[in-house]
Amino acid sequence: MKYRITHKTNYDGHESVSIGHNQAWLELRQVHWQEVDSFSLVIDPEPSVRTRRIDSFRNPVHLFSFNEGYRQLTVTATSVVTVTDIPLPGAQFSVPWEQVASGVQTHANAADRAAAEFEFASPRIFWSPDKRRYALESFLPGRSMSDSLLDLTRRIHEEFVYDSRATTVNTPVDEVFRLRRGVCQDFAHLQIAMLRSLGIPARYVSGYLRTVPADGQRRLVGADATHAWLSVYGGNGVWLDVDPTNNTICSTDHITLAWGRDYSDVPPLTGVFIGGGQHRLVVNVDVLPLA
Repeated sequence: MKYRITHKTNYDGHESVSIGHNQAWLELRQVHWQEVDSFSLVIDPEPSVRTRRIDSFRNPVHLFSFNEGYRQLTVTATSVVTVTDIPLPGAQFSVPWEQVASGVQTHANAADRAAAEFEFASPRIFWSPDKRRYALESFLPGRSMSDSLLDLTRRIHEEFVYDSRATTVNTPVDEVFRLRRGVCQDFAHLQIAMLRSLGIPARYVSGYLRTVPADGQRRLVGADATHAWLSVYGGNGVWLDVDPTNNTICSTDHITLAWGRDYSDVPPLTGVFIGGGQHRLVVNVDVLPLA
């Protein structure tokens, strides 16, 4: 499946920003099921300095700074990407889940050692006894990794309500668990916390989701949004992406932008600035399937 993705961020301040430093995780990463055909990042006004680097998780990051004032800022990322079907790792995920956890803890191979960095608490994800108890209702003794994982994904989808007004980008995982409400970022963080409590590595994935309009409705340009899900380790270097918000294994409708330990590692756009006064931020995303 081929897509053109346009991610546009508009900043409008009541006063001028005198100095600003920004980082953008807006360039899609290359993975074996996803080929980035083209990418452009247009920044208006033109920054004083801009550069590109690769972060510790191998995501491309764009950095740009302003040494002169501005009141309005527009950042437009445009990508063309081809996404193919991801083969399901059936055999790898058919083993008991305890085998996966023990393999990581004993560093059974180099891939297990590399995955171990996604086993620990991170700035926005930490576990607790109540989250572990919740996860263990799905991860029964001797149950296969796939059956356990998909059951937990289903339960979060069914027992937690999608509510964009219930949380903010900074809502702690404990509060999401208590409220039983949140958005895709919250549900990804929550499931990752539960998996890590069992010793299973899981990473946070930022990306886009193709939306299909209801029958008889026109597709609205710019009505899409960024999305979040998680990738779960099954041992021997094999990962599986699942989406608790939609209770599904990720496929060609999911476009991977970046991944890290949690949202704080891969925010689409972040920065610090001096001045600006009261300001307004508007984000528009368009995920257009191409013939």
